[in-house]
Parts: sequence; structure tokens; C-alpha cells
Amino acid sequence: MTDTLPNLSHAPATDALQQRMCELMTPLIDRDGYIPTNLEGVRLMALHGSHPRTPLVYEPGLFIIAQGEKTGYLGERTIHYGAGHYLVQAMPVPFECETRATPQAPMLGVSISIDMIMLGELSQVVPKAPNTISTPKPMAAVDLTSSMGQGVVHLLECLHDEVMCRALGRQRIREVLFEALRGPQGESLRQLLQQHTQYGRIGLALEALHRDYAHPLSVETLAEKVNMSPSAFHHHFKRFTHLSPLQYQKRIRLLKARAMIAARTHNVSSAASAVGYQSASQFSREYKRYFGNQPVGDQRLESREVG
Repeated sequence: MTDTLPNLSHAPATDALQQRMCELMTPLIDRDGYIPTNLEGVRLMALHGSHPRTPLVYEPGLFIIAQGEKTGYLGERTIHYGAGHYLVQAMPVPFECETRATPQAPMLGVSISIDMIMLGELSQVVPKAPNTISTPKPMAAVDLTSSMGQGVVHLLECLHDEVMCRALGRQRIREVLFEALRGPQGESLRQLLQQHTQYGRIGLALEALHRDYAHPLSVETLAEKVNMSPSAFHHHFKRFTHLSPLQYQKRIRLLKARAMIAARTHNVSSAASAVGYQSASQFSREYKRYFGNQPVGDQRLESREVG
């Protein structure tokens, strides 16, 4: 009789693995918000209390939650990604998020930016998973498997050892990205590299919008850049982001301005100008419509919010 090894790529992460993640993160966290680490592209996330439903946007990345509960709202979709899950954010789509946590059991997690070069290298050797989705989603939650959990633990252990971080840090990121790529949302990442698909082309368009969000938007010019007709571009853009291109640009501008105001790097007027508004009064009206309060009120916010 031959013993068979358990398939860790599908087995759920154990409570012990999640507890180990929390033990590794806690000594490195000195405040709420996003905490940078010695490893580029890796940040810790902490929130010692609940946070109401709030508009925000994530840059493309993996968001692994070890403790706490989070719910995202994207169009008509409701996305739960609490402890025992990770979020695959393939495209930077504005959404709304609420967090449930307490001082005794804070929300703890780690965010890992997607390295497109690394993703391209892995996609050449990692076969498509048999349980992969047929239609990629720009944002979706995935159950944390034992193999993904172990990869995250290896990455967090690196952060406690400066030499290990320099020597093995990139390999640890590669291990986690490998697990995501062969998971049920791996196709959402894989297709970002395929510029002949509508999904890949919209991904390129979003990159361009994020670079030039403060400049006037020509939908026709943007569609031409990604080799799509204006009508097809508008259809698929809204299909993946749940917004028209102009709505998307407006929300990105407002989110960027809110971050500037909360960080106290800009006052209301200069933030409005920096993100492309010609009229401060129009900016204030649209800001209040989106966030529910006037921008001057957010001058008192601390730049530590984690969605």
C-alpha cells in the first residue's frame, strides 16, 4: 500500500496557518493603514476597528487576509474576502469596501503588487488550472489554500530577517504569485498579458488612464491605442469596470484628490487642480456626491485608511 501525499494546492488553509500569519505580522505593525516593508511591492495591512462602507480603489495585486472580515461592492456584485480568503485584484477598478474588526481582533493582511515581468515568466511554465474560470474577473475573492498560506508564511518570515529578505524576498513573492496563477482566478491574471483579448486591452487602457487621469479624456483616442473601435471599447470597458470611461476617470480623480487632502500634501483647491479640475466648485459638488461629505471635512482625516 502506497501512501499518497495530500494535495496542498486545493486543501484549505488551517487555522494554525492563519494564526502563524498573524504572529508574524503583529510585531511589524505600529499603526493602522498600509505599512511598507523592506520588500518592494509588499505592504502589511492593519485596522484595529470596523470601517464603514467607503469608496476606494486597489492597485493590481493580491490581498491576503489573515484576520478580520471585509466586504467589497462592485456594481451588483458583493465580494466577501475575510480571514481565510485572498482577493485577486487584476485591474484597478473603483469599488466600495467595508471592514469589520475590533481592537482585540484587528484586521490583519498583506498586499502584494503584481509584477508583470514575473507574471509573464510564470505564465510560460504554469499550466492553466483545470478548475479555472472561463470569463476572467477584474476583482474576485478566492479561498486561501494550504499551499498559498504556506507561501505567505514564507514571505512574512522573510520580513523578519534582513539578509533573507535581500537573498530570497523576490523568490518568496514568486512563490505566492505562482499559487495565485494556478488558482481559480489565475486566468484573470494570465489574460492581462494577452493583448489580443478584450480583457487584456481594457487592462492596457486602465494603465493609460491611471497614468494620465489628470488630462482631458478622449475615448476615441484611448480606444485607438488599444486597437478597439469606440463602440466595442465602451461596451467592454463598462462590462469589466461597471463604469463608463468618463465615470471611471472622474472616480479616479476624486479618489486621488481625497488621498492628497487626507495626507495634507494639498489643500482642497490645489488637490482639485492637481487631478484635472478647472472649477473648484464643480470639484466640491462631485466630491460630496461621491463621498457624502465636503472635501474640507477630509482635511482632518489621517492618511491611514485601509479598505
